[in-house]
Amino acid sequence: MPAPLVECIPNYSEARRPEVVEAIMASIQSVKDVHILDRHSDLDHNRSVITMVGAPQAVVEAAFRSIQKAAELINLDVHTGAHPRIGATDVVPFVPISGVTMADCVALARNLGARVGKELGIPVYLYEEAATRPERQNLENIRKGQYEALKEEIATKPERQPDFGPLRVGSAGATVIGARPPLVAFNIYLTTNDISVAQKIAKAVRNSSGGLRYVKAMGVMVEGRAQVSMNLTNYRHTPIARVVEFVRREASRYGEGIHHSELVGLIPQEALVDAAVWYTQMDEFEPAQILESRLYEVMGEVASSEEILPDFLENLAGASATPGGGSAAAYTAAEGAALVSMVGRLTLGKKKYLDVEPQISEMVLKSEELRQKLTRAVQEDAAAFDQIMQATRMPKDTLEQQQVRNEAIEKATLEAIRTPYETAKLALQVLELALIAARYGNLNAISDAASAGQCAAAGFRAALFNVMVNEKGLTHPEAVAEIVADVTRMSPLPEKINAEIAGLLQSRAGISL
Repeated sequence: MPAPLVECIPNYSEARRPEVVEAIMASIQSVKDVHILDRHSDLDHNRSVITMVGAPQAVVEAAFRSIQKAAELINLDVHTGAHPRIGATDVVPFVPISGVTMADCVALARNLGARVGKELGIPVYLYEEAATRPERQNLENIRKGQYEALKEEIATKPERQPDFGPLRVGSAGATVIGARPPLVAFNIYLTTNDISVAQKIAKAVRNSSGGLRYVKAMGVMVEGRAQVSMNLTNYRHTPIARVVEFVRREASRYGEGIHHSELVGLIPQEALVDAAVWYTQMDEFEPAQILESRLYEVMGEVASSEEILPDFLENLAGASATPGGGSAAAYTAAEGAALVSMVGRLTLGKKKYLDVEPQISEMVLKSEELRQKLTRAVQEDAAAFDQIMQATRMPKDTLEQQQVRNEAIEKATLEAIRTPYETAKLALQVLELALIAARYGNLNAISDAASAGQCAAAGFRAALFNVMVNEKGLTHPEAVAEIVADVTRMSPLPEKINAEIAGLLQSRAGISL
């Protein structure tokens, strides 16, 4: 099962001061589990695009810190550049990669927007899939007139009012945040320095002027050369090769051609493969014919065959000590997290529950992270107990061997305690989310919220059994004194939370057991 992974590609209105861009990148890198994949800075555009990827909540935190840093260091009152902009951090799109849906990315965008508006005092507009108004799906509509016009109109024109934040624009401008599928940012440089040629070609190729669908384009001057700057919003329906040939044909009308092209940020491999197949006129090509793709597929098959989850119940019923109770605890709590996610997704987007959408959106994001962690804990617990078994099989013929063996057993037992202890803490978090699901979620799914609470409580209790039984096997139990104390503290909580859930079942649905 893939870990939740989201891509974020913020655009910052700065490229001419490298130290500012480096400071923004450092703010992103200060967040654990976030990785910068690419940085593209264009001096003429005076714009930098940073591509990052990571766990959803970590990426949101990194994006927030970068917006905060950009607001400190970039003053749009003195900013100039060829690219349209309304903010120091101009646009922040979230893109689903694995283990997350577009709806999850919409929730990320809205949660980040609310925080930026409240904590940083920056007006925020939601766009693309996260847009709250149809006319704001298109970024160009929000950017109309750029920073200078927005600064004058935000307080006086209702259509310019932000989704979050104040009705005023400071030197950091406003920020546009949204969710979208992957796109290709692609620029073509022409064999001319006449910007009017680039502008005419951009008008011909862009969808809004009757050109190719899924193409946004404008003509600008970059490095003394006319450039057609484009975003290809659906490279599957409008392939990059078709765009290149369209621009080539239009340029020839003016006696010009293509000098070279460039990517801004990253491109899906599929888009380049499509272009290669088109230009080479390769007949009956199949993606599996790519060596690397086939290798990854085969290696993935090998990895999945070694996983415990696909045959978990069969393995659990077998005559082996692993997987055992600790793995079952994690598996059961993961089921609770999955049910919480289901309740949340049955609630999001429903008019009746719009008022609680922020709480539900955050709940789903957290439950998905917990589900992934608990799924991994199924295997981690089995691996921890296997280490104990291996340690017990070590030779013990001499005093020295006995000492090494005892130390190995002690070390492995400590790990076999910490693993279910972490499972118990995760299960308790699932219980807290189940309470939120029962309180605010779709009434038609309230029994599923209650079931989530029961699964999480069962997983919690089973995990604690494994903590305590392994603690009895330690030579030095004082090493886990803090864990044991925390177990004592946590023990009453599931019953208390499930009692609250039962109360909500009664008050919201008239169900009592």
